[in-house]
Amino acid sequence: MKSLIVDDELTSRELLTMILKAYGPVDTAADGLGGLKAFNLALDREPFDLIMLDIMLPRMDGQQVLKAIRRIEQERGVVGLEQVKIVMISALGDFSNVSQAFASACTSYLTKPILADKVQAELARLGFRV
Repeated sequence: MKSLIVDDELTSRELLTMILKAYGPVDTAADGLGGLKAFNLALDREPFDLIMLDIMLPRMDGQQVLKAIRRIEQERGVVGLEQVKIVMISALGDFSNVSQAFASACTSYLTKPILADKVQAELARLGFRV
């Protein structure tokens, strides 16, 4: 499993990297534009299987990144189970943010704080195994 973590908080990126590296290679980005660039670069070589995407990001927020990724996938004919699994991660657990993320086709949504067992349980639910 190849993963991308997009989060502006260094501590969150480090914690998620520690969790996800047991599953395979992990790339990181500290802002939305960097995350979108990493996604595009990987799409042509070895696409990501999973993106952990924060909502509150500089330069381009996570909701915008999510929409852009799904639009790019649609333009390239990547649909259904072929799409990258995107787990939104945010301190924002309000109905508006959660519903907007699912309306834009996120795979799942976890609220911060990031807890290893919560992330691992979600990965298992999505079919990822160590």
